[in-house]
Amino acid sequence: MACSTAAGVEATALLSPRPAPCPVAGRRVAQFCRTRHRSLRAAAQCPGQKSTTGADPLNGASVQSDEAAVSTGKGRQRSYGDGDGISNLQLEDLVGMIQSTEKNILLLNQARVQALEHADKILKEKEALQRKINILETKLSEADAQHKLSTEGNFSDSQLRRVFKLEKERALLDASLRELESRFIAAQADMMKLGPRKYDAWWEKVEKLEDLLETTANQVEHAALVLDHNHDLQDKLDKLDESLQAANISKFSSYLVDLLQQKVKSVEERFQACNHEMHSQIELYEHSIVEFHGTLSKLIEESEKRSLENFTGNMPSELWSRISLLIDGWLLEKKISYNDANTLREMVRKRDSRLREAYLSCRDTESREVMDNFLRMALPGTSSGLHIAHIAAEMAPVAKVGGLADVISGLGKALQKKGHLVEIILPKYDCMQVDQVSNLKVLDVLVQSYFEGNMFNNKIWTGTVEGLPVYFIEPEHPAKFFWRAQYYGEHDDFKRFSYFSRAALELLYQSGKKVDIIHCHDWQTAFVAPLYWDVYANLGFNSARICFTCHNFEYQGSAPARDLAWCGLDVEHLDRPDRMRDNSHGRINVVKGAIVYSNIVTTVSPTYALEVRSEGGRGLQDTLKVHSRKFLGILNGIDTNTWNPSTDRYLKVQYNANDLQGKAANKAALRKQLNLASAYPSQPLVGCITRLVPQKGVHLIRHAIYKTAELGGQFVLLGSSPVPDIQREFEGIAEYFQNNNNIRLLLKYDDALSHCIYAASDMFIVPSIFEPCGLTQMIAMRYGSVPIVRKTGGLNDSVFDFDDEAIPMEVRNGFTFVKADEQGLSGAMERAFNCYTRKPEVWKQLVQKDMRIDFSWDTSASQYEDIYQKAAARARAAA
Repeated sequence: MACSTAAGVEATALLSPRPAPCPVAGRRVAQFCRTRHRSLRAAAQCPGQKSTTGADPLNGASVQSDEAAVSTGKGRQRSYGDGDGISNLQLEDLVGMIQSTEKNILLLNQARVQALEHADKILKEKEALQRKINILETKLSEADAQHKLSTEGNFSDSQLRRVFKLEKERALLDASLRELESRFIAAQADMMKLGPRKYDAWWEKVEKLEDLLETTANQVEHAALVLDHNHDLQDKLDKLDESLQAANISKFSSYLVDLLQQKVKSVEERFQACNHEMHSQIELYEHSIVEFHGTLSKLIEESEKRSLENFTGNMPSELWSRISLLIDGWLLEKKISYNDANTLREMVRKRDSRLREAYLSCRDTESREVMDNFLRMALPGTSSGLHIAHIAAEMAPVAKVGGLADVISGLGKALQKKGHLVEIILPKYDCMQVDQVSNLKVLDVLVQSYFEGNMFNNKIWTGTVEGLPVYFIEPEHPAKFFWRAQYYGEHDDFKRFSYFSRAALELLYQSGKKVDIIHCHDWQTAFVAPLYWDVYANLGFNSARICFTCHNFEYQGSAPARDLAWCGLDVEHLDRPDRMRDNSHGRINVVKGAIVYSNIVTTVSPTYALEVRSEGGRGLQDTLKVHSRKFLGILNGIDTNTWNPSTDRYLKVQYNANDLQGKAANKAALRKQLNLASAYPSQPLVGCITRLVPQKGVHLIRHAIYKTAELGGQFVLLGSSPVPDIQREFEGIAEYFQNNNNIRLLLKYDDALSHCIYAASDMFIVPSIFEPCGLTQMIAMRYGSVPIVRKTGGLNDSVFDFDDEAIPMEVRNGFTFVKADEQGLSGAMERAFNCYTRKPEVWKQLVQKDMRIDFSWDTSASQYEDIYQKAAARARAAA
């Protein structure tokens, strides 16, 4: 340490020369003392002469002071007037010496202060020197690269920067090789499990893996070439040593060079070891590639063999949907006959293995060859599966506005899994999410449909959505019905959807399909029921039975009676109290017509089915009572694949009922994202995701915000309102709480953010005035957020109060209130907060119980399957 300090001082003087105040001050003091001594001796010898020894420029100030003191002494001597010269001279000198001594003491004090300051500077310069050592080491590396550039003369700037990053790249390549090895092992494991269900995804994965292997191989080879040119570190060190000696820095230069030589030697040893390890890894990698390709070839052969040997049930639903669309396209394009199409559809229903093998073996060939192979194996057959066609205005995720879209895709997939042939017919909106449609293509055929006394062409598009075959109808009508940049809300919605309903039935009719069930939804496709029985049944298209589901009786589709004539319905025949005339005014009611003309009428929950038979029916309660034998409520389900916290890609951390740590992590992540207070991790967070419309109880949502703040919790609202007054009201509330770090109102809809709110919230409020079914409370429980709801509609069928002793304990899963007022909501929230804060273990058990409840479509689909089969059996008996 002492050696280092000494070296540092020396290096400081040489590398950073500057005046040193302390030695100068010392020389001034010494010179002054010598000058003063000579002056006194001269004065004693020659009293009449002045001293001239103060000519030294370094001591000018001291000499002038000394001369002033002497002059003062002489004046004092003259003023005394008597005494001999020598005595007076001694007295005068004594006074001068005292004054000079005082000045010298002052100078010494100043010199001491300067010395202390200089010591501090030395310490700072020592630290600066250490930094310079580090800089010199860096410059050594730069000199390396510069020398290489000057000797070879063919390196570009980008290549020079590549050399500087070589050491980092080596480490990255090591990591890449290790990651590649783990991916290779994972790929082997994945491919060993491959079957027909993963065929397409597996093939794409293999291609990506091969590209990755090739890219990494090129990087490794390039890195090896660069490493081979980097062996002249010692020459660069020698040249640096010579340049340091030429600069004559100081003795410390030798010390620095020795230190750097040791470090360079260590670096060179590490480099050689890494180089050796790199070559070993390259050899191992090359061997792995050879082994991988060998294993890959075997797996490809085995997988192709298994894809033909596996049971038909293992085949992805989407591929069966593609085959079904292929057959229907041939029929519409008049390439095959009706009988052949029906035979092939029967084979699709039964998941006939011969059809599967023909499709897999011919899917890369011409369409004509595939069709010929299909026709060669066409044989008549029967099936217990049903052919079900859904005609709707929405379907998730391609065209989603509300819960209807989720029902179409969820129910359709559940029925498809049960072995039924399910098809969906939708309008082709210009604003739909086409990226959610697989294999979207237009058929080489135009389907004509009647409207306003004319026949209009319709383009038919096909594709698969969520594994279901979907037909999209694009009208060639001058009004451009579905090129409006929105799904609903147009002035001519009645005309738009009556046109679509007629075109959808025309598509089924012209395709020659023998559909068992036509399922239409809400007023937008309620036209289907009277059109089917009054128009198409008379044309011989009468094999199907109609099921109509009203998802919300608030919207019934009323219009002047004459407007029914647009789609070809007989106004005089239908404008009657027992058919389509509205019960409270003279207009026609499309939902009423669907109730009257359908074979099955359903709504979305048992409690809502009871409510609409009274005041909740919005004027249709009497009609529902008349047709009560065919009317029932079936609780909707949710898509448990989309809403699954253990696989949800939107979440910061996935979790399940057995491990709730991930839920806490998602809560912390949302707080950070929304800039909410996070000082108390256990502070309860209340979520609400909804459309801000009167049905949802906006006044209760507003109250819940203030009540949460009062109870010491946090509140997050996600949603907007189509009603301007309500939107402005909540914008004002958001502004009021903008500086409150416990309240956030996000007046929009964001699908990704909704997943995060479900996962982060501890409680979830749904204070609806009426709620036909409701899906948010089911999703919230799936994510471990305890619901606080009003007992109405589907909320009453899915949430059971935790404190209600009349309900079995294993069924209780949330907190409810009855009256749609602030007092009822406050009571439910207070009970929930008390349980959360005072009984954490009980709350945890409640959360885990909620997460394990099965809200999938399986139960609901079984109920629909049962009523479908009964209706189809009655149709066959009547045929």
